[in-house]
Amino acid sequence: MTALPTRTLGDLKTSAIGYGAMVLSPGVYGQIDDDRALTALRSALDEGATHIDTSDGYGEDGHNERIVGQAVQGRRDEVTIATKFGFRRPEGVEGHAFPVNYTYGELAVNAEPRHIRRYAETSLRTLGTDRIDLYYPHFPDPTVPIEDTVGAVAELISDGLVRHLGLSNVTAEQLRRAHAVHPVAAVQAQWSMWTPVDAELLAAARELGVAIVAWSPLGSGFLTGTVQDIADDDFRRFIPRYHDGNLQANNDRYAPLRAIATELGLTPGQLALAWLLHQDEHVVPIPGSRTPAHIAENLAAARAELTPETLTRIDEALTAFAPEGTSTLLG
Repeated sequence: MTALPTRTLGDLKTSAIGYGAMVLSPGVYGQIDDDRALTALRSALDEGATHIDTSDGYGEDGHNERIVGQAVQGRRDEVTIATKFGFRRPEGVEGHAFPVNYTYGELAVNAEPRHIRRYAETSLRTLGTDRIDLYYPHFPDPTVPIEDTVGAVAELISDGLVRHLGLSNVTAEQLRRAHAVHPVAAVQAQWSMWTPVDAELLAAARELGVAIVAWSPLGSGFLTGTVQDIADDDFRRFIPRYHDGNLQANNDRYAPLRAIATELGLTPGQLALAWLLHQDEHVVPIPGSRTPAHIAENLAAARAELTPETLTRIDEALTAFAPEGTSTLLG
């Protein structure tokens, strides 16, 4: 394993850039087989990614967790496994509608305390491990007080099934309420060059000493500068910024940032990740890729240094970059 710079999520020390495994399930960026998925994950581990993010809801019947579990066999102690719950509901467990900005309109979750131990035990079996390092409700259940959900996870921590509590896609108020029940190690939030993190959430996280795990740090691939069209079986067809003329307009407007990357000897994706790392010392981006070369490229951004002058130039370019269409999952 190649050593990368490290950061901390509560008491967890992880690589400064982790790996988002969602891309390894069919139906995300098109079809993929398990052999290719395992090759990608093992490449991420070999390149130094020690934080692997998955969810019980990625793929059918725990597919993504199963792939992660297979990939970390024999090297479990090298890796922080973070997973999320609330999407993969057993038969008879109703879903509670959670509105989103993507064109399918809503998701269905269930984070009732009475189900959470069952979720965790299922994930542990699927992952083939005896503990989950960081456990998140994937979304706050609109029908359940966040304190009740957190209380159920706290019991799992007390019993040794989970090591640390995380939150995902929450507001600053929800973070504060949850943290009052049990310390939160990290909050997962959408954050990238074209999707700013919620300022109130960031302020609350800093005040409470909670790290930020940045999902979609490459704008679902857009910030790599390589996306020209979207296939019919790619989930990005639901994201308005990728619709028809919006994608071309956004590529044109991103040109100044691509030019800065070229000048610095970085790829556009590396610039986006390095910029994010420079926003806060406790942010850990989790880009995902299916290609070993791209994975190595992403993780190398953990070593990129940006001067204050360069950061100013990037911020000026971003100020002038007004994307077409929404990219935020939540309103």
